[in-house]
Amino acid sequence: MSTAKKEYKRITVKTLVDMKANGEKISMLTAYDYTMAKIVDGAGVDVILVGDSASNVMAGHETTLPITLDQMIYHASSVIRAINRALVVVDLPFGSYQSDPKEALRSAIRIMKESGGHAVKMEGGKEIKESIKRILNAGIPVMGHLGLTPQSIYKFGTYTVRAKEEQEAMDLIEDAKMLERIGCFGIVLEKIPAKLAKEVAESVSIPIIGIGAGRDVDGQVLVLHDMLGMTHEFHPRFLRRYMNLYEDMTTAITQYVSDVKAVDFPNGNEQY
Repeated sequence: MSTAKKEYKRITVKTLVDMKANGEKISMLTAYDYTMAKIVDGAGVDVILVGDSASNVMAGHETTLPITLDQMIYHASSVIRAINRALVVVDLPFGSYQSDPKEALRSAIRIMKESGGHAVKMEGGKEIKESIKRILNAGIPVMGHLGLTPQSIYKFGTYTVRAKEEQEAMDLIEDAKMLERIGCFGIVLEKIPAKLAKEVAESVSIPIIGIGAGRDVDGQVLVLHDMLGMTHEFHPRFLRRYMNLYEDMTTAITQYVSDVKAVDFPNGNEQY
């Protein structure tokens, strides 16, 4: 049961752990640019994720794999300049941490120094344990990501629900406990059965943020462009659209084109 929302002047990784302990749910959304981040932060979202989903929604790629470390730093820098309250977590992109713990640390240091981000997020469990430990030892906060891990899409071959089988579910629980044990401050669980997500959330003391993981976790995250209805082709079960900006923006732009063609814009009051 969620308690009444407290007022926090600035969200930190400790704030999130305290929120879980106090039973307060955590809100998290993506942002990739200054203007949208300023709106999201001003609306009171607790955590802004500069996600590698920018590869899809900003650049039009089919997967998250093509986005580079330099591009993630660019997006994160733009977001950081807009923020007064939210904790900003930045995805380490594919290829920047999987192969070598030293490379992982270099990538994380670049994110923190060049963008001003507050933490990094990494996909995977025991297979990237040494990379996570190396980053944590440098004093950089790390958020884990388990379940459906989009950077591994070609390994899985599908975006279907993960951990439906008993062995995979047991492995996921063990990975979550391991991530807590080595020092991660939170974990995103993506597209797994709600019953399993609840079990994970109850088995660790760090916040579990769900996306397609049911309501019995410690918070929720959505891609901003999806929840605002800007990406109208995407229809997963877990997505709630709070607006239909695709239609609203199309209507507005169509009207603008019509007004320009008809010399209705600008009118006498809109010129000098």
